[in-house]
Amino acid sequence: MNMNMEFERQLTIPMEVKKMYPLEDDLREIVERRAGEIQDIFTGKDDRILLVIGPCSADREDSVIDYISRLRKVQDKVEDKIFIVPRIYTNKPRTTGAGYKGMLHQPDPEKKPDMFKGIVAIRSMHIRALRETGFSCADEMLYPENHRYLDDILCYVAVGARSVENQQHRLVASGLNIPVGMKNPTGGDLSVMMNSITAAQHGHTFIYRGWEVQSHGNPYAHAILRGYMNKHGESLPNYHYEDMTHLLRLYASGMFKNPACIIDTNHSNSGKNPFEQARIVKEVMAARRYNKELERMVKGFMIESYIEDGNQAVDGGCYGKSITDPCLGWEKTERLILDLADMV
Repeated sequence: MNMNMEFERQLTIPMEVKKMYPLEDDLREIVERRAGEIQDIFTGKDDRILLVIGPCSADREDSVIDYISRLRKVQDKVEDKIFIVPRIYTNKPRTTGAGYKGMLHQPDPEKKPDMFKGIVAIRSMHIRALRETGFSCADEMLYPENHRYLDDILCYVAVGARSVENQQHRLVASGLNIPVGMKNPTGGDLSVMMNSITAAQHGHTFIYRGWEVQSHGNPYAHAILRGYMNKHGESLPNYHYEDMTHLLRLYASGMFKNPACIIDTNHSNSGKNPFEQARIVKEVMAARRYNKELERMVKGFMIESYIEDGNQAVDGGCYGKSITDPCLGWEKTERLILDLADMV
């Protein structure tokens, strides 16, 4: 046996975890209703702006639910113009593999990893958010085999810049019936992202969690522009007018269903400066007003936001402040959302 790892314990399968932590019928109805609304945004039946917004990583349940409860009040003010999907990102990709990997790994960021407690923690938090705020939320599909633990709760999934070229991510995305956003890779090659969208929009036969499965294609797979890094490791944006019209041409050159794009306002688009996000939103909205094709293609934004501005070390102790990438604080976030509603 040529594997250099210890098999510590066999984890409970998704079906059993769902029995332990079930989704009540009234909550299931909310998930289904919101799934239909978000699908209408991607097909063009609903012209509201989609706003996927929240912390870089969902590190502590109390502050995450506090944040989402604040979003609920703002959503009620702008519901005719903006459809909010809170980010509850429970897996954190790490460039070098080191550091906090998210609640799935460490339900308590200051304690050692415990994967079963992590599975329970992330399902419980998503259900609590749904029950207390009426929000079904978004998560990143960092590990495709783990999606089944949350597949009855989520209304949106993102495939990150480091995962978008991976075969299993593409194939599993093709078997989901909710929108899956494919980010451009960190190197910026949009053909990688477009190939990923193509793969996700078609059906495939593959192995998933020990089963031979047949997917039917996901017509809601779409692009997320998040900026990129050049060969010198410098951040460069790809949200400008010329970048978006280039994406329009790429969509026009292929046989894509529901051509759509979300602009990620942080990461390399902002150089990880969260305070640039409001400016980026204004520029993109101006481009949408100028070009009707862009207005149809650009469906909304992905914004990193939390209760407090900036970030801190894992043991920093500041309530509602990111322990991963810097985020926009609540006061600026609320102003951004209200300003965005005025621009729609």
